[in-house]
Amino acid sequence: MAFGRRNQVEEEIKTEETKIWACSAEDCKGWMRDNFKSEDTPKCPLCKEDMVQSTKVLQVVDNPHPTLKTS
Repeated sequence: MAFGRRNQVEEEIKTEETKIWACSAEDCKGWMRDNFKSEDTPKCPLCKEDMVQSTKVLQVVDNPHPTLKTS
């Protein structure tokens, strides 16, 4: 018997090509979604190097924070 398990309906995960910022340092794998950045040109939160704009196919996630949301 499994407690806490619900009958989970298989939902299709929605993905789309998403703007991201990737760390420019070769040995760092840091990146963030464009709509979650807090600066115009962000610094890597892991190593503090500059970040460059790129794209990645990711699961769709909304940013509910009104001051960080971009139109």
